[in-house]
Amino acid sequence: MFPLYDTIPSRKRPYITHIIILANVIVFFYEIILNEPQLQAFFFNYGIVPLRYTWRFTSKLKYQIIWKEIQPFIVSNPIVPFISHMFVHGGWSHILGNMWFLWIFGDNVEDRMGHFNYLLFYLSGGLFALTFHWLFNFYSPYPLIGASGAISAVMGAYFIQFWYSKIVTLVIWFIPFLVEIPAVVYLFFWFMFQILNGTLADITGSGVAYWAHVGGFIYGMIVGGRIRRYYL
Repeated sequence: MFPLYDTIPSRKRPYITHIIILANVIVFFYEIILNEPQLQAFFFNYGIVPLRYTWRFTSKLKYQIIWKEIQPFIVSNPIVPFISHMFVHGGWSHILGNMWFLWIFGDNVEDRMGHFNYLLFYLSGGLFALTFHWLFNFYSPYPLIGASGAISAVMGAYFIQFWYSKIVTLVIWFIPFLVEIPAVVYLFFWFMFQILNGTLADITGSGVAYWAHVGGFIYGMIVGGRIRRYYL
Protein backbone atom coordinates (compact mmCIF):
# COMPACT_ATOMS: atom_id res chain seq x y z
CA MET A 1 0.00 0.00 0.00
CA PHE A 2 1.28 3.45 -0.93
CA PRO A 3 -0.37 6.67 0.35
CA LEU A 4 -1.10 9.22 -2.37
CA TYR A 5 -2.82 12.11 -0.61
CA ASP A 6 -5.21 12.98 2.19
CA THR A 7 -8.71 14.36 1.87
CA ILE A 8 -8.29 17.57 3.90
CA PRO A 9 -6.93 20.56 1.96
CA SER A 10 -4.86 23.09 3.90
CA ARG A 11 -6.22 26.63 4.18
CA LYS A 12 -2.85 28.36 3.87
CA ARG A 13 0.28 27.67 1.87
CA PRO A 14 2.62 25.41 3.87
CA TYR A 15 5.73 27.55 3.38
CA ILE A 16 7.80 25.85 6.05
CA THR A 17 7.03 22.38 4.69
CA HIS A 18 8.08 23.53 1.23
CA ILE A 19 11.28 25.09 2.57
CA ILE A 20 12.15 21.92 4.51
CA ILE A 21 11.62 19.78 1.42
CA LEU A 22 13.72 22.16 -0.69
CA ALA A 23 16.53 22.14 1.87
CA ASN A 24 16.57 18.33 1.93
CA VAL A 25 16.64 18.17 -1.86
CA ILE A 26 19.52 20.67 -2.10
CA VAL A 27 21.58 18.71 0.44
CA PHE A 28 20.83 15.46 -1.38
CA PHE A 29 21.96 16.82 -4.73
CA TYR A 30 25.16 17.96 -3.04
CA GLU A 31 25.63 14.39 -1.81
CA ILE A 32 25.30 13.11 -5.38
CA ILE A 33 28.41 14.97 -6.54
CA LEU A 34 30.56 13.45 -3.79
CA ASN A 35 32.66 10.35 -4.39
CA GLU A 36 32.28 7.37 -2.06
CA PRO A 37 34.95 8.33 0.53
CA GLN A 38 33.70 11.92 0.59
CA LEU A 39 30.11 10.76 1.03
CA GLN A 40 31.01 8.47 3.92
CA ALA A 41 32.91 11.32 5.59
CA PHE A 42 29.87 13.56 5.03
CA PHE A 43 27.60 11.04 6.75
CA PHE A 44 29.94 10.71 9.72
CA ASN A 45 30.32 14.48 10.12
CA TYR A 46 26.74 15.60 9.59
CA GLY A 47 24.88 12.55 10.82
CA ILE A 48 24.67 11.69 14.50
CA VAL A 49 27.18 9.03 15.54
CA PRO A 50 26.17 8.06 19.11
CA LEU A 51 29.62 6.66 19.92
CA ARG A 52 31.10 10.10 19.25
CA TYR A 53 29.40 11.35 22.41
CA THR A 54 29.30 8.20 24.56
CA TRP A 55 32.68 6.51 24.16
CA ARG A 56 33.96 8.31 27.26
CA PHE A 57 31.31 6.59 29.36
CA THR A 58 32.30 3.02 28.61
CA SER A 59 35.19 0.90 29.76
CA LYS A 60 34.62 -1.70 27.07
CA LEU A 61 37.73 -2.01 24.96
CA LYS A 62 35.88 -2.75 21.72
CA TYR A 63 34.12 0.64 21.76
CA GLN A 64 37.38 2.41 22.51
CA ILE A 65 38.99 0.70 19.54
CA ILE A 66 36.08 1.48 17.22
CA TRP A 67 36.14 5.13 18.27
CA LYS A 68 39.87 5.41 17.55
CA GLU A 69 39.23 3.99 14.08
CA ILE A 70 36.46 6.42 13.13
CA GLN A 71 37.65 9.49 15.05
CA PRO A 72 40.01 10.74 12.29
CA PHE A 73 37.05 11.01 9.89
CA ILE A 74 34.97 13.21 12.22
CA VAL A 75 35.99 16.86 12.22
CA SER A 76 32.66 18.75 12.33
CA ASN A 77 31.46 20.83 15.25
CA PRO A 78 29.79 18.36 17.66
CA ILE A 79 26.64 20.50 17.93
CA VAL A 80 25.93 20.80 14.19
CA PRO A 81 24.89 17.14 13.61
CA PHE A 82 21.95 17.46 16.01
CA ILE A 83 20.24 19.57 13.32
CA SER A 84 22.07 18.61 10.14
CA HIS A 85 21.27 14.88 10.47
CA MET A 86 17.63 15.72 9.67
CA PHE A 87 18.63 16.97 6.21
CA VAL A 88 20.96 14.16 5.12
CA HIS A 89 19.72 11.06 3.28
CA GLY A 90 21.26 7.79 2.23
CA GLY A 91 19.80 7.30 -1.25
CA TRP A 92 16.97 8.04 -3.65
CA SER A 93 14.40 5.80 -1.97
CA HIS A 94 15.31 7.29 1.41
CA ILE A 95 14.73 10.91 0.43
CA LEU A 96 11.78 10.30 -1.90
CA GLY A 97 9.90 8.29 0.72
CA ASN A 98 10.55 10.83 3.46
CA MET A 99 9.67 13.88 1.38
CA TRP A 100 6.51 12.24 0.07
CA PHE A 101 5.22 11.53 3.56
CA LEU A 102 6.13 15.07 4.65
CA TRP A 103 4.26 16.43 1.62
CA ILE A 104 1.13 14.45 2.50
CA PHE A 105 0.97 15.15 6.23
CA GLY A 106 2.99 18.31 6.78
CA ASP A 107 0.70 20.89 5.18
CA ASN A 108 -2.27 20.25 7.47
CA VAL A 109 -0.17 20.15 10.63
CA GLU A 110 1.57 23.39 9.65
CA ASP A 111 -1.84 24.91 8.89
CA ARG A 112 -3.09 24.01 12.36
CA MET A 113 0.05 25.03 14.28
CA GLY A 114 1.15 28.11 12.35
CA HIS A 115 4.43 28.45 10.47
CA PHE A 116 6.80 29.33 13.32
CA ASN A 117 5.33 26.88 15.83
CA TYR A 118 5.43 24.16 13.18
CA LEU A 119 9.12 24.78 12.48
CA LEU A 120 9.94 24.54 16.19
CA PHE A 121 7.78 21.44 16.48
CA TYR A 122 9.46 19.79 13.48
CA LEU A 123 13.00 20.37 14.76
CA SER A 124 12.20 19.45 18.36
CA GLY A 125 10.38 16.34 17.14
CA GLY A 126 13.50 15.31 15.24
CA LEU A 127 15.59 15.79 18.37
CA PHE A 128 13.19 13.74 20.49
CA ALA A 129 13.22 10.99 17.87
CA LEU A 130 17.01 11.07 17.96
CA THR A 131 16.97 10.69 21.74
CA PHE A 132 14.62 7.72 21.49
CA HIS A 133 16.88 6.09 18.91
CA TRP A 134 19.88 6.77 21.14
CA LEU A 135 18.33 4.82 24.02
CA PHE A 136 18.48 1.67 21.90
CA ASN A 137 21.83 2.44 20.23
CA PHE A 138 23.86 4.07 22.97
CA TYR A 139 27.29 3.08 21.66
CA SER A 140 26.48 2.78 17.97
CA PRO A 141 29.34 3.75 15.61
CA TYR A 142 26.94 4.18 12.70
CA PRO A 143 25.66 7.64 11.71
CA LEU A 144 21.96 8.32 12.08
CA ILE A 145 20.77 10.31 9.07
CA GLY A 146 17.41 11.26 7.63
CA ALA A 147 14.31 13.34 8.28
CA SER A 148 12.11 10.37 9.19
CA GLY A 149 12.20 11.03 12.94
CA ALA A 150 10.95 14.58 12.52
CA ILE A 151 8.43 13.47 9.89
CA SER A 152 7.17 10.78 12.25
CA ALA A 153 6.48 13.56 14.74
CA VAL A 154 4.43 15.33 12.07
CA MET A 155 2.53 12.10 11.46
CA GLY A 156 1.89 11.69 15.18
CA ALA A 157 0.47 15.22 15.33
CA TYR A 158 -1.69 14.47 12.28
CA PHE A 159 -2.95 11.33 14.02
CA ILE A 160 -4.26 13.47 16.89
CA GLN A 161 -5.34 16.56 14.97
CA PHE A 162 -6.85 15.01 11.85
CA TRP A 163 -7.88 11.51 12.93
CA TYR A 164 -11.12 11.93 10.94
CA SER A 165 -9.27 12.43 7.65
CA LYS A 166 -8.97 9.79 4.94
CA ILE A 167 -5.74 8.69 3.26
CA VAL A 168 -6.20 7.83 -0.42
CA THR A 169 -3.95 4.82 -0.87
CA LEU A 170 -2.77 2.89 -3.89
CA VAL A 171 -3.19 -0.84 -3.35
CA ILE A 172 -1.71 -3.37 -5.75
CA TRP A 173 -3.46 -6.73 -5.51
CA PHE A 174 -3.36 -8.41 -8.93
CA ILE A 175 -4.53 -5.08 -10.32
CA PRO A 176 -3.88 -1.60 -8.83
CA PHE A 177 -6.81 0.24 -7.25
CA LEU A 178 -7.39 3.18 -4.90
CA VAL A 179 -8.97 2.98 -1.47
CA GLU A 180 -9.72 5.61 1.16
CA ILE A 181 -8.37 4.49 4.53
CA PRO A 182 -9.30 6.43 7.69
CA ALA A 183 -6.21 8.30 8.86
CA VAL A 184 -6.60 6.96 12.40
CA VAL A 185 -6.46 3.40 11.05
CA TYR A 186 -3.65 3.99 8.55
CA LEU A 187 -1.39 5.75 11.05
CA PHE A 188 -2.16 3.34 13.90
CA PHE A 189 -1.04 0.38 11.83
CA TRP A 190 1.96 2.34 10.53
CA PHE A 191 2.99 3.02 14.13
CA MET A 192 2.56 -0.61 15.20
CA PHE A 193 4.56 -1.68 12.17
CA GLN A 194 7.44 0.55 13.32
CA ILE A 195 7.39 -1.04 16.79
CA LEU A 196 7.39 -4.52 15.28
CA ASN A 197 10.21 -3.71 12.90
CA GLY A 198 12.19 -1.99 15.64
CA THR A 199 11.96 -5.12 17.78
CA LEU A 200 13.02 -7.32 14.88
CA ALA A 201 15.80 -4.90 13.94
CA ASP A 202 17.32 -5.28 17.40
CA ILE A 203 17.63 -8.98 16.61
CA THR A 204 18.60 -8.87 12.94
CA GLY A 205 20.70 -5.69 12.97
CA SER A 206 18.70 -3.75 10.39
CA GLY A 207 20.10 -0.34 9.51
CA VAL A 208 16.72 1.41 9.64
CA ALA A 209 16.15 3.65 12.69
CA TYR A 210 12.70 2.32 13.53
CA TRP A 211 12.91 3.47 17.15
CA ALA A 212 13.44 7.03 15.94
CA HIS A 213 10.14 6.67 14.06
CA VAL A 214 8.46 5.40 17.21
CA GLY A 215 9.88 8.18 19.36
CA GLY A 216 8.98 10.87 16.84
CA PHE A 217 5.40 9.61 16.54
CA ILE A 218 4.94 9.55 20.32
CA TYR A 219 6.28 13.10 20.55
CA GLY A 220 3.89 14.21 17.81
CA MET A 221 0.90 12.69 19.56
CA ILE A 222 1.73 14.37 22.87
CA VAL A 223 2.86 17.79 21.68
CA GLY A 224 0.56 17.90 18.66
CA GLY A 225 -2.41 17.17 20.86
CA ARG A 226 -1.57 20.03 23.21
CA ILE A 227 -1.15 22.53 20.42
CA ARG A 228 -4.48 21.46 18.97
CA ARG A 229 -6.30 22.04 22.24
CA TYR A 230 -4.60 25.41 22.65
CA TYR A 231 -5.74 26.74 19.29
CA LEU A 232 -9.28 25.30 19.08
